[in-house]
Amino acid sequence: MEANGIVLSPDPRLRQECAVIEEITPAIEALAEKMKKMMFENGGCGLAAPQIGELIQLVTIDCDYSDKNDYDPYVLINPVIVEQSDHLVPFSEGCLSIPGISCEIERPDHVVVEAYDLDANLIRYEATGDLFCVCLQHEIDHLHGNTMFERLKPMQRIKAVKDYQDALARGARPGETE
Repeated sequence: MEANGIVLSPDPRLRQECAVIEEITPAIEALAEKMKKMMFENGGCGLAAPQIGELIQLVTIDCDYSDKNDYDPYVLINPVIVEQSDHLVPFSEGCLSIPGISCEIERPDHVVVEAYDLDANLIRYEATGDLFCVCLQHEIDHLHGNTMFERLKPMQRIKAVKDYQDALARGARPGETE
């Protein structure tokens, strides 16, 4: 199922391990531009390729924009968490592929991520205790077939899935949280 071009849970594409990008082609560049546009149009701060049905390791992230004038997402190709803290902190997360709800997820409060940009430069991103830190981890999870549901304890997951089903029944669309 899709809405506004975004693949919605429980679509099986969201549970797939994504392929490593071997070469940055014009098709990859065009897909990155499409993802930037779709992320903005749906009010997201991050978008992973499987969320638009493309099973490759490509992510766009922009946690700081307020309008189109300051919108300039990072593009991460084959991102890998190379360092993370042992200290977990809770953060209320939403997801374009799971509209209408948010879930409190515990994640490391510090990560270092390495990824390639569209010019094939290896870039190192470091984030601590903020939305960018959470977004990096959330989007990389998508590349490995994990949604925020998989980060929940069993009873939390049951409640979250029910809340999500209720939100869909009410007509929730990507970009909407409770």
